[in-house]
Amino acid sequence: MIALNSDCLLFQLNNGESIPCSAEMICIEVISSSESMVDAEMLRHAAASVFYYFKTELARESVTVGEFAAALEKVLRTLGLTIRSTGTELAREISISDLRVIAGESAESLELFFYPRLRDELRSQLRQSPRVLRFRGLRGCVKQLAGARRWSSRCEKMQMQIVEYLRSCLTAEPEQNECALVVE
Repeated sequence: MIALNSDCLLFQLNNGESIPCSAEMICIEVISSSESMVDAEMLRHAAASVFYYFKTELARESVTVGEFAAALEKVLRTLGLTIRSTGTELAREISISDLRVIAGESAESLELFFYPRLRDELRSQLRQSPRVLRFRGLRGCVKQLAGARRWSSRCEKMQMQIVEYLRSCLTAEPEQNECALVVE
């Protein structure tokens, strides 16, 4: 599990998944999905204020996308601005893949076909132009590939290899568009 940075909140999506987001990531999403001409600096400050409200004043680690969108919309309305965004755009900008499924598809040959299949999955997800690529199930995937029941140093090494492989594949892709990568 990823340790949550002090500048991140977990955003709970409608499908039950959660993703870590910073105030800056939220601001980028709102600016890109906004149909109005909103001053970007004002929007950054508004998003940072709402983020601070949930993170510091309410001491929350997670918030639903709808809650955050409603609070941001309320702040912007008090400033005389309107944004035509329901908050669902953020949910559509996240691509989620399960590493255990990918490992299961290459179970017969284990690592031989796992890495090319993983690269194909990453490329497939990038074609959808998400802001966040999320790969979950890393621990289960590693144990499955290693044929291990308990976590070992071999598992630890393989885990690092998979994360590094995903990073290198992402940076090698021309259409990455500064996409964030989350592996858990």
